[in-house]
Amino acid sequence: ADTRIIAHRGASAYLPEHSREAYLLAYGMGADFLEPDLVLSADGVLLSLHDATLEATTDVAERYPDRARADGRWYPFDFSFEELRRLNLRERIESDTQKPRYPGRWPAGRGRFQLVSFDELIELTVELNRMTGRRVGLYPELKFPDLHAEQGLDITAALLEALDRHGLPRADLPLFIQCFEPEPLRRLRAERGDRLQLVQLIGENDWAINAIDYDAMRSPEGLATVAGYADAIGPPLARLLAIDADGRPGASRLFTQARRLQLAIHPYTFRRESMPVGSSLEAMLGLFMHQLKVEALFTDHPDVAAAVRAAHLPSR
Repeated sequence: ADTRIIAHRGASAYLPEHSREAYLLAYGMGADFLEPDLVLSADGVLLSLHDATLEATTDVAERYPDRARADGRWYPFDFSFEELRRLNLRERIESDTQKPRYPGRWPAGRGRFQLVSFDELIELTVELNRMTGRRVGLYPELKFPDLHAEQGLDITAALLEALDRHGLPRADLPLFIQCFEPEPLRRLRAERGDRLQLVQLIGENDWAINAIDYDAMRSPEGLATVAGYADAIGPPLARLLAIDADGRPGASRLFTQARRLQLAIHPYTFRRESMPVGSSLEAMLGLFMHQLKVEALFTDHPDVAAAVRAAHLPSR
């Protein structure tokens, strides 16, 4: 089967990540899945935001200067969804330099881009699928379950309620749920059985995103544990590559062990600005799609991924 294209935060190479416009562009570019990272507002609305704080990708510091916490950061669960709607999304900036992380992407101060709720994104996808006859799916990530719990918010329950409101998953709107932490995935599996497709994201310990030991998770024993509750793994793409004696890239031990456990493999992130040295985005996409044949991959450039995929398909 062809590798599925997951539009990472929408078509985020071209428009501010997680904006409605970025999702719409990704849909039109041929993505198979739109990928929202989910956090909760103070009034319990699920919305698309990658970070636990707002300042890197919105104008919150200008709009609500006095609403930062003591640590000098702005948190989505300190604002109602209506307040968050007033913010303008922008291209990601680095906290230390205040410069764009990826220069050359959407320019600062241009356009009006609002935060999107998960409900809106579901409705958008359902209606576009109805009109186009496509079956584009959603690939939500549960962000920071522990941090939400500290605020008295249960993000896993909020996701289940949203799915139930819209009768998801359904045949014409496929769904994968991803998380860097095992506990929410185990809970979803326990509560919903095999009705949900679950993806264990695998990070690096030096990212310090949580207390999970990802080195242990990548071990044969760790992966076998993951296979007990998840359908797929989402590792950094570099972790799936090993260079052979002739200097050619091939499958790593993590890749072969996941295959043995019948875990699907969904690597991240195929982004022109962060490819391994000496590799083009197109070459890496081709390697993963046509040689390694991963089931799906995350990319900021759904158009490029669609073109690379089509280039290797037999003419119908």
